[in-house]
Amino acid sequence: MSDDHTHVQEFFGARAADWDARFPDDGPAYAAAVAVLGLREGDRVLDAGCGTGRALPPLRAAVGPSGAVLGADLTPAMLQAAVRAGRDQDGQLLLADVAALPLRAESLDAVFGAGLISHLPDPAENLRELARVVRPGGTLALFHPIGRAALAARQGRQITPDDLRAERNLRPLLAGSGWRMTSYADEDTRFLALAVRDA
Repeated sequence: MSDDHTHVQEFFGARAADWDARFPDDGPAYAAAVAVLGLREGDRVLDAGCGTGRALPPLRAAVGPSGAVLGADLTPAMLQAAVRAGRDQDGQLLLADVAALPLRAESLDAVFGAGLISHLPDPAENLRELARVVRPGGTLALFHPIGRAALAARQGRQITPDDLRAERNLRPLLAGSGWRMTSYADEDTRFLALAVRDA
């Protein structure tokens, strides 16, 4: 396992038990972001880096009982917290690295990634892997329940010019990874970038 994976597992593993309690008011932001993804009844969607599965209930509601919802995460403790919260009832949980997903090519209609981009060890390659599993014309939502400036303030740091979530950095990164950005919002109350998988 790479040092990046070990670091991610240690960081999130130590925080998994009280993760939902630390951010109790994020539910409506997740639901609103899922709504913008434009999912339909019967769609197949992946929550990449699902953590405690906070997006799984709105994803299930969007695709209905005939759809498929998968939640993949690298950290066992996060998936265990998702099970304790009952979110495994809304989607199938996979202990998996989003850099090497155990999924067939073009098997999904959409990917939802909350707080994902900053934890990817090789963002361009990892976004290509997400593109691999999504059908042409399928969608990607990169989301965070607060914007870049608010998140930086909460973490006691400054936004740097190389921030991957800055539109000037994210747009070409997505374009080079098989995605075309269709919308971008960076507000105090949310960060949300939507992209479509190229044909």
